Amino acid sequence: MEKDVKEFLKYAGLTVTTLGALDCAITKWLYKFAFQRVAEVPQPAADKMKYQNDYYHYVDWLHQQDIETWQLHANDPHNKVVATWVPKPGSNKAVIVSHGYKGTGETMANFAHMFNELGYNVLLPDDRGQGRSSGKYLNFGWIDRIDYVDWIYRIIARLGENCEIILHGVSMGGATVELTAGEELPTNVKAIIADCGYSNLEDEMGYLLNTEFHLPKHPFLELASLINKQKLGFYLRDVAPERELQKNHRPILFIHGERDVYVPTQMSRINYNNNAGPKRLWIVPSAVHAESFWINPYHYQTHVARFLEDVAQQRV
Repeated sequence: MEKDVKEFLKYAGLTVTTLGALDCAITKWLYKFAFQRVAEVPQPAADKMKYQNDYYHYVDWLHQQDIETWQLHANDPHNKVVATWVPKPGSNKAVIVSHGYKGTGETMANFAHMFNELGYNVLLPDDRGQGRSSGKYLNFGWIDRIDYVDWIYRIIARLGENCEIILHGVSMGGATVELTAGEELPTNVKAIIADCGYSNLEDEMGYLLNTEFHLPKHPFLELASLINKQKLGFYLRDVAPERELQKNHRPILFIHGERDVYVPTQMSRINYNNNAGPKRLWIVPSAVHAESFWINPYHYQTHVARFLEDVAQQRV
């Protein structure tokens, strides 16, 4: 196909050099579109607009809580990471809730409410390049996973050596907690819940190139990977939850919408098959991307609570 394109361009009076320059220009635009920080959280997709009133109800609830602002690397303006702590007095349990693409901790207010009802302190990080945290570019969880290890130890310092911690994330946040699962974590981390995370960034980007922009992987994915290596220090192929999960031996619940066409449902099946430890997979009927909670919040909370109870009773 590439040969045919070049032959056409030659016929049209354009050179292969021109084609290369065009490829680079398109890739730079695509990289900026996908990776660069945005000034504010984008509006939800049309199929999520029906949940807006419910969403703002949870945000209002969050604003009424006795929250604290936590920071990592507070004195380094290029490396500062910020999170919101929602305390649950008397509880030694905590959850780190990881937000989705171009989101913030506040966009996870519904999950903060859910886990608060389940008896958990809640930490809501703004990942790098988003919200109040530093960074010009999103890193899709690869650098964030190291911050999450630091957040875990910060929680232990707050709640004590006997505290219990779980990780929960949705979409890019689901991938972030899956990547974190590949790190050496303290025994305080008891379980992970990954909702509609991708299996590896290269495949996800290639899939979106085709479905959203009708472009082939080659040469755009390779060029974008080189740009990312220069800006953030890693190649797209490095970001692979499916690989990191081969190191995970903690119980993990995978959740994915049956009708997800943004992060294909098959990606959670791949992650499930690659995970080395105890695991469950819940495919939510009729749910599109990141909709599993919103379709039936009570059902979602019940499912999560049952999983965590089984973890505590070692039935997973």
